[in-house]
Amino acid sequence: MEQTRLVILAGLVIGLVYGSVGLLSGFCLMSSLRGWLVEGDGRLVRSYALAIAVAIAASQFLAGTGMVDLGKSIYLQPTISAPVLFLGGLLFGYGMVLSNGCGSRALVLLGRGNLRSFVVVIVLAIVAQMTLKGLIAPARIALVQASQATVSANSLPLLLTRSGAADAVSRMLAAAAIVLALILFAFAHPAFRRSPGQIASGAIIGLLVAAGWFATGYLGADDFNPVPVTSLTFIAPIADSLQYAMLSTGLTLNFGIATVGGVFAGSLVTALITGRFKLEGYSSPRHMLRSAAGAALMGIGGVMAFGCSIGQGLTGVSTLALGSFIAVAGILLGTTAGLRGALRVQPLAAT
Repeated sequence: MEQTRLVILAGLVIGLVYGSVGLLSGFCLMSSLRGWLVEGDGRLVRSYALAIAVAIAASQFLAGTGMVDLGKSIYLQPTISAPVLFLGGLLFGYGMVLSNGCGSRALVLLGRGNLRSFVVVIVLAIVAQMTLKGLIAPARIALVQASQATVSANSLPLLLTRSGAADAVSRMLAAAAIVLALILFAFAHPAFRRSPGQIASGAIIGLLVAAGWFATGYLGADDFNPVPVTSLTFIAPIADSLQYAMLSTGLTLNFGIATVGGVFAGSLVTALITGRFKLEGYSSPRHMLRSAAGAALMGIGGVMAFGCSIGQGLTGVSTLALGSFIAVAGILLGTTAGLRGALRVQPLAAT
């Protein structure tokens, strides 16, 4: 029980920091891609790339030193369903554009007084729970069972190991190659190099991913009552948080729920201190309908993809799991489709 309380406290602190940094920096994959692809501003996407690089480097260090067994996470499983992961990513990415942000961004904006985000969070939570355990769950399970396959190598380091390299060398080579490429991409942009706030936010959020692994995989290690090894992710935790708010006496507080509460609280406190708190609502019924539809797609897609733009885009990728790269490819393609091309989500007319 002592380890469990420690892990919950760590989740709360990680959430508080994420909420504050997310509000101050505008950290968000959808905003990053919109700025890069539509508005020609590549600073936010470089911040996201730096966060991935830091998350991979720090997480693989923890794994390489034996402090955390990433193999116990949901991302490194012996069987994967590539079609479901990719399709889930597509749905999540497109829904993210419809809702103008992912689940974690909605939590951050809700703390700032954005009531549109309240609708997004509630709809996402309900539909995600339906996809996990409710009416949509049988269809999801059937799709997974029809398309899953057992893989001999479920991560990039294991692929290198199969070619004859030692485990430690494979881990180091795979992590170093991706981290170096992401850092070069980030710092090749002059405007990003002149943005210390964006550099700091990317580095901090990347470290928060590693902190989550450390909290659940090291601090929560217990042979008799082990804590699930996980880190920052928001789809299932948002769904669990809504259920916990309604049925707390029959449920157990966990790392994910504590993190969700921390993100909201961190954003709220930061918004009040900096004078950014402002109540905002929808401009029209159509706006609300589109936002709710996007939240529903994120709820379904996030469960199918085993995570969101943070849960797979940062946390999953930090394990170097092949399934995470498949899900992220779907998220990027779905988001791009919503921002550009024939399926582009059109701006709402002013009312």
